[in-house]
Amino acid sequence: MAEAITLPVVSQRNEVVGEMALPPDVFAQPVRRHLLYEVVRMQQANRRAGTAATKTRAQVSGGGKKPWRQKGTGRARAGSTRSPIWRGGAIIFGPQPRDYSYRLPASARRAALCSALAAKVREGKLILVDRIALEAPKTKLLAQLMAGLNVESAVILIPGRDESLERAARNLPLIKVLRTEGANVYDLLRYDRLIMTQPAVDALCGRLSA
Repeated sequence: MAEAITLPVVSQRNEVVGEMALPPDVFAQPVRRHLLYEVVRMQQANRRAGTAATKTRAQVSGGGKKPWRQKGTGRARAGSTRSPIWRGGAIIFGPQPRDYSYRLPASARRAALCSALAAKVREGKLILVDRIALEAPKTKLLAQLMAGLNVESAVILIPGRDESLERAARNLPLIKVLRTEGANVYDLLRYDRLIMTQPAVDALCGRLSA
């Protein structure tokens, strides 16, 4: 069995205040790129609205009267002005509302999330802090905290609800606050850094080992 990974823990002022051991079964898994691709593809498919639609011949208005008589005009036969070959007519085989969502097995989703976490560790982009606390739910305060950690783009994982922190991050496009139950591969790969506290690590490991 692999040994636990030990990383430094820093304060909000980016000063080393201790160390934290990370369980290898979560943070030391091999980075399986094909699995990361499949899970991100699933997440993007699940987010598709699937509302694109065109009118079929049964739905387009008009066209009830035959444009001209069947024979004797010298023109091609026509039964409706809403035929797909006419201007203003219906669309053949156009898109219709549909559900694009699907789900990969739970084991694949768990393995992909562990791979994304392991990638952050290997790249040195996991930042462990002793605490994340703001005096008020102000975007400016969170921006100052991120600047102190030398971070521009990051996902902050928190163990539970923190309305002050979540509100402060709303106007920072490169910062996203997620509760551990919402941790996902897409956001971990989209943002450059991952910031966690000891309670967040414990909560995430509890979720992935359940």
